[in-house]
Amino acid sequence: MSLTPDQVAEIETLRAQSHQTLRPTVPALEAMLYRALPVLDHGFVRVIDYMGDDAAIVQAARVSYGRGTKKVSEDRGLIRYLMRHRHSTPFEMCEIKFHVKLPIFVARQWIRHRTANVNEISARYSILDKEYYIPAPEQLAAQSAVNRQGRGDLIEGAQAKAVLDMLRADAETCYDHYDYLLNTDADGNPVDPERDSLARELARMNLTLNTYTQWYWKIDLHNLMHFLSLRADPHAQYEIRVYAEEMLKVLEAWVPATFEAFRDYRMGGAAFSAKDLDVVKALIAGKPMTQEQSGISKREWGELMAKLGRED
Repeated sequence: MSLTPDQVAEIETLRAQSHQTLRPTVPALEAMLYRALPVLDHGFVRVIDYMGDDAAIVQAARVSYGRGTKKVSEDRGLIRYLMRHRHSTPFEMCEIKFHVKLPIFVARQWIRHRTANVNEISARYSILDKEYYIPAPEQLAAQSAVNRQGRGDLIEGAQAKAVLDMLRADAETCYDHYDYLLNTDADGNPVDPERDSLARELARMNLTLNTYTQWYWKIDLHNLMHFLSLRADPHAQYEIRVYAEEMLKVLEAWVPATFEAFRDYRMGGAAFSAKDLDVVKALIAGKPMTQEQSGISKREWGELMAKLGRED
């Protein structure tokens, strides 16, 4: 993770300030506030602000004036009921705002989740830093032979070195050309007064997709959990999954009862189709059942058996 001394000082200044409020706060999340949680080689996730807590979900569900019931166990039970039965509106009452630094290709994948408010750094206005993502050797894998959007066996040895050298050299060259086209020093003056500076909105198109960008990303709790259920999944691409895994830590600190229910019913749960349930009922009853008898495809059968922890 790359934070400049000025950025570190700014974070410490923010954390040294305190504000009196009547709103509920969460001590565990307050301890994380503004701090950069490192991700990949130069990325991070920071919590900038939040609204609500577990009690706010209960309050919204009951449309009450208070902060929920007097017993934490009753609040927990209601939150689990809401999660179990997919009553999502009460969770939408809580919101959180992140500052995220991430490679452009990860950002393009991330932005497909259209349920957040996003403000990204503008390369029409700002000059992007010379920071780009280079995979760690243990993440350098070949294309999967069975999954068109996944990774296969690890690439090692001289071939791995050649790939990493090429990725690094391409990023270096493209950024150097970007820098040349901008023709601007740290103070905003031309490096070479004899030539024109290309407009930033044009110069940026020469950057590689592993260049780091940054944005503020604000989302409600319901949609955050949907994002995490997809992106913290083992099948998600590694480079976005590691961001989701850090955000899971934030979720646990922020709304522990909701996190517990989310972990049990979403992350650790499984969905079954009507035909899947017919198969499960038959197996429980001790009836023999094959894929051909089930009426589901080979792929669905394989997925069902995986959910049930069966090899056949």
